[in-house]
Amino acid sequence: MQNYEQLIEKIARVSGLSKEEIDRKVDAKCAKLSGLISKEGSAQIVASELGINFDNEKMKISELLSGMKRVNTLGKVIETSQIREFTTKSGITSKVMSMKLADETGNIRTVLWDTNHISLFENEEIKQGDVVEITNGSMRNDELHLGSVSGIKKSKENIDNADISVKISEKKISELVSGQRVKLRAVIAQIFDPRFFEVCPQCNKKAVNNSCEVHGNIIPLKRALLSVVLDDGNENIRAVMFNEQINNLGITDNDLNDSDLFMKKKEGLLGEEKFFLCNVRNNQLFNTTELIINGIEQVEIDKLIDGLR
Repeated sequence: MQNYEQLIEKIARVSGLSKEEIDRKVDAKCAKLSGLISKEGSAQIVASELGINFDNEKMKISELLSGMKRVNTLGKVIETSQIREFTTKSGITSKVMSMKLADETGNIRTVLWDTNHISLFENEEIKQGDVVEITNGSMRNDELHLGSVSGIKKSKENIDNADISVKISEKKISELVSGQRVKLRAVIAQIFDPRFFEVCPQCNKKAVNNSCEVHGNIIPLKRALLSVVLDDGNENIRAVMFNEQINNLGITDNDLNDSDLFMKKKEGLLGEEKFFLCNVRNNQLFNTTELIINGIEQVEIDKLIDGLR
């Protein structure tokens, strides 16, 4: 809704109409399209019908919305990933890398698909800490993507107050894409028996036969993994969590090691609704999407009602 409000303000400012009038036009467009597209998408259609074109306008990161084309923005490179090689279905080898761009309004994961763009980072012509100007990008699944028709170049502008805070969007299961970090409101539909493994006490890497590949012979620590099924009312998905989040769910280490205690906790948790902070990943073995749970929050009804208001 914050992104929608910013988009409405921009349309109102350029068109000279009031925000209320723009909002009514958007609601009418949503109704005409039977709710098939989001309010943000309807707002973009309304803008186009009003003759408003944002193609040449430089936008703030907080104003970028999924589905936008020909995006122009400015941001500071606050994080970069390793460059990865891949082979297309036609057998062509190419490269991909991602970075995180930030301005004073927010930050966004940005994916580079063009080898010419990637070479700027390989040759350190652009590096972490630089401010870059992006032209002709496209928004997909809350990410900014740069292809061969896009542009990226180092800028002389400064961004001293870049927002580097971690942004977590609330999503439905149907909207999940591998690589995202999301907040999911869901009911615990199933809890499976815990599985145990051992890790090195120094580096936390998996230990095998009391041995760590880095630190040699060790006295390993026992860790637990718990798989659950989450349901948001429309779809369900498998998720896994480790010791700290298992404890946050209300299951103690004693519960994990006692089948009777674990069964009692399991029965009490089934059907509970919570917010789950997760990383979305692709399970390559089964070619399915699954979640890694990194945080659990209680659902506070009063806050939900305030949000609806």
